[in-house]
Parts: sequence; C-alpha cells; structure tokens
Amino acid sequence: MNRTVYLLQENKESVEEIKKYLSVNFDVIGESTSGERAIVDISVLRPDLLVTELICSGQDGFAVLQAIKDKGLKVKPVVVTSITLEDAVKRATSLGALYYMVKPIEGSVIAERLAEIAEDGALYKKREQASLDERISKIFISVGIPPHIKGYAYLREGVKMAVRAPEVINSITTKLYPGIGEKYATTPSKVERAIRHAIEVAWNRGRIDTINSVFGVRAYVGSEKPTNGEFIALVADKMILEGAG
Repeated sequence: MNRTVYLLQENKESVEEIKKYLSVNFDVIGESTSGERAIVDISVLRPDLLVTELICSGQDGFAVLQAIKDKGLKVKPVVVTSITLEDAVKRATSLGALYYMVKPIEGSVIAERLAEIAEDGALYKKREQASLDERISKIFISVGIPPHIKGYAYLREGVKMAVRAPEVINSITTKLYPGIGEKYATTPSKVERAIRHAIEVAWNRGRIDTINSVFGVRAYVGSEKPTNGEFIALVADKMILEGAG
C-alpha cells in the first residue's frame, strides 16, 4: 500500500491541521515549510505521496514538483493551495500533480483523495500516463472551466459516469444528476444548475477556437452553447476514444 506521506505547507499550522486528518490512515514520515528542505527530505525518505502548497519559503511548490520530475522520484504529488489561477493549475498538473485542491478544504477530503491514489493502482500504472481525472481536468482547464467552482467537480463526476456507462447520458435527469448529487450530498437540481453555470463560464470567456481544437472538430460557433448532456457526452466520448475507462 502507498501509505507514506510528506507534507509541505506554508506554515506549521497548516501542516498540523492536515496532519491530524492523515495520521489515522497514513504514515506522515516528514514535514516542512521550506521547499529546499522538502526536496532534500523527499530524495532521502522516498515517500509514496506528497501534499504540497505552492506558496512556501525558499523554493516554491512548483520548484519542488520540478525537482521530483527531474530526479525521477516516484512520489505522487497532490497540491493543496490557496492559489486559484488557471495558469497555476496548468503548470502544477503539467509537473505531475495528480490532484489540485483549493483552500479552504476539509482535511477529510484531502485524506479521501490520497486514499484514492493509494488504493487505485489502475489509475497510476505509469507516471507518464495521465489518470482519467487528470485528463478530464486538463480539458476543463483548457476550455476555461475554473477548478474552484462546484460545477467543475460535478461535471468531472458526470463525465466519469458516462465513460463507465455511456447509456447514462440517456437518463441524465433520472440517473446522472441524482448519482452526482448522492456523491456530493446535494440535490439533482443544484447539480444541474452548477453544471450549467460551469459551461456558461467557459463559453462566456470566448474560447470557442480552443474548445473546438480540444475536441478536434468545429463543434461550436459564435455564442452557441451545448446542453449539459451534450457537453458531458462530448468529453466522455473523447475519453473513450483515447482508451480511458
């Protein structure tokens, strides 16, 4: 089991706050508020997992992720940060971050994501192969859906459901929305509205050419927007064609 964790955060208080949630099921073998110290520690301790801020003393979290990549270390990084900029998300994921979580966030959610990474070996067969979550997230970021809004997570879950069972698109109001709502403890109507908002945000940013280039076809022109189901189906089809599942 991949259960050893290293914590790098901007201050001792953040380290301790996250640590108390992880210590139940993980072995926290090192911690720091310094990027330089973290790079040295990770090289020696070889933890399975890393929870890192991007803002820290000395070298920042990006430098730590770059060092991990350059050294070929097998640690699996998760970013937990207060930075919401899209460029930061893109840069972190390009450097190997498997999840990008924005503060404030419950420690229990961080523990849950680490457990997914530790226990689901199928998602991490090779470091160079992006997981389904990563690939979906990269599409969302490319088309302009910000990761800190609720619709981002709901959309990602909807796409994953459609990859596993494509027929769910035909039951979007009776199966897909309720399924997402059950996972996130909310109502189907709130799921529908949040997904609609996320799609509108992307389209309002005027990235039609980027959106079309991502999907490889000129699917949309002008201000034309897809329905929730159409967008989920489009992303799910891309994942299936690329061999996700």
